[in-house]
Amino acid sequence: MSLNLHNTQTGKKEVFQPGNPDRVTMYVCGPTVYNLIHIGNARPIVVFDTLFRLLRFHYPDVAYARNITDVDDKINQAAKENNESIRDLTDRYIRLYHEDIAALNTLPPTIEPRATEHIEPMLQMVGALIDKGCAYVADGHVLFDVSAMPDYGALSHRKLDDMMAGARVEVASYKKHPGDFVLWKPSSDDLPGWESPWGVGRPGWHLECSTMIEKHLGRTIDIHGGGRDLIFPHHENERAQSQCAHDGETFARYWVHNGYITVSGEKMSKSEGNFFTLRDVLALAPGEAVRFALLSGHYRSPLDWSPENLKQARSALDGLYNALLKAENIAADPNAQPDSAFIEALDDDLNTPVAISILHDLARRLNKADGVEEKAALKGGLLASGQMLGLFSQSPESWFKWQSPDSEGLSDAEIEALIEERVQARKERNFARADEIRDLFKAQGIVLEDGPGGTTWKRE
Repeated sequence: MSLNLHNTQTGKKEVFQPGNPDRVTMYVCGPTVYNLIHIGNARPIVVFDTLFRLLRFHYPDVAYARNITDVDDKINQAAKENNESIRDLTDRYIRLYHEDIAALNTLPPTIEPRATEHIEPMLQMVGALIDKGCAYVADGHVLFDVSAMPDYGALSHRKLDDMMAGARVEVASYKKHPGDFVLWKPSSDDLPGWESPWGVGRPGWHLECSTMIEKHLGRTIDIHGGGRDLIFPHHENERAQSQCAHDGETFARYWVHNGYITVSGEKMSKSEGNFFTLRDVLALAPGEAVRFALLSGHYRSPLDWSPENLKQARSALDGLYNALLKAENIAADPNAQPDSAFIEALDDDLNTPVAISILHDLARRLNKADGVEEKAALKGGLLASGQMLGLFSQSPESWFKWQSPDSEGLSDAEIEALIEERVQARKERNFARADEIRDLFKAQGIVLEDGPGGTTWKRE
């Protein structure tokens, strides 16, 4: 089966055919670094990391760019409120962003361009759009003229006038049309600014991504991804300015967008008290459980986030890791490939719910297998398949010993010491102390398992 992806622009699932099978290109919009990312931001990071893994399975070279927006009015405002420099603010949040997504076991993108490192190509694109009659200068701004693109709105499937209602666009008197968007805007002395033919200024949001894509991946890319909230105006405007700058040349062959995240059925909002940063969530469960929960629903469907589905994700991973734990003395087949049905599920528009069900089936078969050769093959297949989803990044022993970074409970060393004390107490027939230690473990959610090889433990 060939890889099939749902293309937002055509509104249907299509066979994926890259422009050059020897080098597949994908770009996904990354964070604007003025705060910690939230669980909604984490979904596209995990979804497109999984697609990146699948593309690398099928193709010899995949260039995956995920940008960092480090020039933006929200950044300027946050730096001012914090009384710190813009560079200090952005550097700090880039570091925290990298820490948080590393906990989700994401692969680093091939390229991670920063907007501020691409000012010159931005100026070149703005100049080209003016020369082609697709942009104009007004009141110190350079604006894209949406009327210059006959099929403006083709990505979001809406007419221009309909798109204005409730959209994130700035309506100003100097615009020819309310939908015209800023390519370059003036900067005052207290704001970041760069010299340009139109005065000291800074780029518009949409311009940044277009120029980073062209610089690193080319004028036409295979896949452009992101959340549904970016379809309009951001991706619509990227497409418009890039295609107009290059005489209508296709900007992206496939547009892939993930669905929204709700929290217990409601839109995530700080005012509603249901807003969770990824760092908040990572204090509640291992990063792998968070990743598993984000992949538990189909990427195009809305996903409801709740403590219960995080608990279910962790429980499901307990079952998978337990199957690996029981087979820890069996060496996995080093030549094992992901299960064919598993790959077929991912090839069907990244159907991770079906792929996960196949992981559970492999684990059940591993638990029931008798022969060493059969167990080795099933264990290898389970590991190879799980790793395609970014799972099984640690040993089963480490998985079951995870402890929240905010936990005030017993450390691993304290647990090991108490286990030794319990063993000694039992040897001395001090059963009261041995039971006291077991009760302490039970209260802390630590499960002891006594066996011929000694006592092992895991956290519930």
